[in-house]
Amino acid sequence: MRITSPTRIPSEEQYERNLRPKTFREFVNQDKIKENIQVFTKAAKKRKEPLDHILLYGPPGLGKTTLAHIIAVEMDADITSISGPVLQKPKDLAGLLTRMEHCDILFIDEIHRINKDVEEYLYQGMEDFRIDIMIDSGPNARSIKINLKPFTLIGATTRSGLLSSALRSRFGYIPRLSHYEPEALKVIIQRSASILKIEISEEASHEISKRARGTPRIANRLLRRIRDFAEIKGKGGIDIDITRYGLHQLEVDKMGLDLMDKMILKSIIDKFNGGPVGLKTLSTAVGENPETIEEVFEPYLILQGLIKRTSQGRKATSLAYKHFNMTPPESFEKRKGLF
Repeated sequence: MRITSPTRIPSEEQYERNLRPKTFREFVNQDKIKENIQVFTKAAKKRKEPLDHILLYGPPGLGKTTLAHIIAVEMDADITSISGPVLQKPKDLAGLLTRMEHCDILFIDEIHRINKDVEEYLYQGMEDFRIDIMIDSGPNARSIKINLKPFTLIGATTRSGLLSSALRSRFGYIPRLSHYEPEALKVIIQRSASILKIEISEEASHEISKRARGTPRIANRLLRRIRDFAEIKGKGGIDIDITRYGLHQLEVDKMGLDLMDKMILKSIIDKFNGGPVGLKTLSTAVGENPETIEEVFEPYLILQGLIKRTSQGRKATSLAYKHFNMTPPESFEKRKGLF
């Protein structure tokens, strides 16, 4: 797994749990979303009703799971967490829902990956707080209605477009989490360093924040790896020199690009004259799966304005050439002038 991948690494679960903010006060950034959810939770508690169903969407590593757990704390409710791919049969969902108490929270991560048969049961549970379970099959088949205690479903997804419109319509609030500014990440890094009980300078925390790709998960991962360099190669604390050394060793440049990011950009520039190049051709050139390029690498490269998608394929931008201290070819400038 890449050091700059926003996807959670299984071995990180324990670290993330320790570093995860427990309250809205500790949760940095996403101010408008926090403000709205605080209003909704206070209103729901005042009426002694369950919170409306919430769908959190946005790139991985921005705090969707953390927000779900904070909401549970604010509501004084128990939370049950499960991943969408695990829900393959209606009985799996029925077992979860029938155990929910009044105002409890069911958190489904990667909700876009739940089985479509399960999704139909989920509609009814969310809307009517009851589900119909089929018993037996054939001539002996019969339906049993099971009433549920009012609960709140919080879904998290990185690909909201894959959710059916029917499922989306059941959510009362659908906020999109956005990438973090370096200053916000700097606060997160300093908080994490205090929890990990390691000293870090202002310069060092700022340097890590600039290269963390706007993602708290990556910022915390870089911090832990640089802590290792500081303890073995440095003097224990994290200063700017050991930070730059560690980031150099990890091959994370000043824009947060890693080795594969640079391979993708250099392939478009060197092998395909800046593009356009098709996704499958590009994946063959760099030896990476097309879906991985599209879902993991491209979003950040597009966000930074280094590549753009067109109907003909992927193209490198003038910023990509500038990043590598290269001059765009004359054909690039002529093509740019046409638009």
